[in-house]
Parts: sequence; C-alpha cells; structure tokens
Amino acid sequence: MSPDTTSNVMTRPIPAPPVTVESQPFWEAAKEGRFLIKRCEPCGKAHWYPRAVCPFCLSSETKWEESPGEGVIYAFSVMRKSPSGPYAIGYVTLDEGPAVLTNFVDVGPDDLAIGMRVKVRFQDTEGGPPVPVFAPV
Repeated sequence: MSPDTTSNVMTRPIPAPPVTVESQPFWEAAKEGRFLIKRCEPCGKAHWYPRAVCPFCLSSETKWEESPGEGVIYAFSVMRKSPSGPYAIGYVTLDEGPAVLTNFVDVGPDDLAIGMRVKVRFQDTEGGPPVPVFAPV
C-alpha cells in the first residue's frame, strides 16, 4: 500500500486487467486519461462494461463514446479485513445511465455515502494499463 499524494487516504495495489481485442480501445483511451463507454446505435442506450453486443436489444451496432465519467454512488461495501487496510468498492451510476463496479479513492471508507457525486480517475496497475476508479467531486 502506498500513500496517495492528494490526501491522507492510502491506495492499494490493483492487479493488471485482462486486455482483449474487444476491450483494447478502452484500455488505450485509459492510458490517455479518457473514459470510454459503449452506446447502442439502434436503441440509443449506453452500457457498461464496454462490449460489442448491446445488452438491451442485442444489436451489434455499438460505438465507443467518451464519457466525462461522473455520477453518483449507488451502493458500496467496505472491506475491513484486508492486508492493505480498509478499502471500499461499489457501484457508481454514471450520468449516462450505466452502473459501473469500481474502487473508491481519495476518501476514507467511513466518509462514503449513497448519492455522493464522484468522478473517474485512473489508477496505475501492477504491470498493465491504468484502471478507472472513482473519487468524490
């Protein structure tokens, strides 16, 4: 665990995510600090995680879209029995609609609240592309 330079909160190491042909554009954008989601052209719904087939209408006509990565905490859970110390994971409902399972940073687990506004950041991983995490706005 290493100190986060923007707060007193400790950050925990995150393993490198699997990068596939389908997810490659997402991870390339993440390296540039951009957060992408997919949107279905026929039904117009945004979805997460980014995948080729729309989970709502099963169309394969989906496109990458840059998202500001802002939303609200829908649910969270605090992991207290961890070798790296307590941390929180949970769901963020993006302003575009999809819910993202994520880690929370720059906030103590006891300071999180349902409905809190958060914004995406990218955290380095152990040997892979950075992953999206969320911090209070």
